[in-house]
Amino acid sequence: MIPSGFHTSRDPEGLKKKINAEFAKNKGIFAMAFKNLSTGEEILINEKIHFHAASTMKTPVLIEAYKQAAAGKFSIEDPLTIKNEFKSIVDGSPFSLDQKDDSDSELYTKTGTQVKIYDLLYLMIIKSSNLATNLIIDLVGAKNANNTMREMGANDIQVLRGVEDTKAFRKGLNNTTTAYDQMLIFSEMADGKIVNQESSDAMINILLDQKFNDKIPAKLPKDVKVAHKTGWITGVNHDAGIVFLPDGRKYVLVFLSKELTDDQAAVKSMAKVSRMIFNYFDAQTRSRTRMVRSSFGMM
Repeated sequence: MIPSGFHTSRDPEGLKKKINAEFAKNKGIFAMAFKNLSTGEEILINEKIHFHAASTMKTPVLIEAYKQAAAGKFSIEDPLTIKNEFKSIVDGSPFSLDQKDDSDSELYTKTGTQVKIYDLLYLMIIKSSNLATNLIIDLVGAKNANNTMREMGANDIQVLRGVEDTKAFRKGLNNTTTAYDQMLIFSEMADGKIVNQESSDAMINILLDQKFNDKIPAKLPKDVKVAHKTGWITGVNHDAGIVFLPDGRKYVLVFLSKELTDDQAAVKSMAKVSRMIFNYFDAQTRSRTRMVRSSFGMM
């Protein structure tokens, strides 16, 4: 049963108007990208506008790690020594992360010990650990992650640095993204085309364990799974990933936002729009399936 107030039309332009109306309830700028992975249909809003990437930049870092592991540079199961000292991309000066500002504090207690690369990747995604992120960026190199995005055609995803590089931030050297390019990389992952099928599946399995679920998954049926990465800083709130229905149907959905004055209201709007998209996709693909079955029945 579809909850009251949720959009069920199969008209993409009508849906787009309702989405824009929902976003317009908030002060801020929103972007959205939806792709039906069966038909290739896309619904795009402000898809080429640039946003501070916040923690969505951790998905390209994840991709780069699996790419280098597949190339034999290291094994995902190799240990890495935990440290909390990194170099600014501006002048190489050292900086450390503040445990209080990290969504995962436990890793800081393991400084000086060794942790598997896989475990760091897992924490980087599911808990958005900044310390794990900077350790992995030191391992794989931000420039390499950036180059991999170019190879994939994601020309507007910029991975310049790790987290809390204050000197770089002050100079405007920030990681950036667009909704379109987030859609592109998640579409490739869903199709098993990032590195190989095995690596794509491994990354999806990590993303499925995401602990921050207040946007794309929030209003979806419980049997619908979402492999996704969130990101937020002051005035910015994002979510991007792949939505899996229990019968195997799937789509990609991306929300980016900036210049927000009320983060929680924006989060609620994104959750509402996610359900609108789900209802649209579900009705459309169910109708398509019925048409195919009907055609076979007439043969």
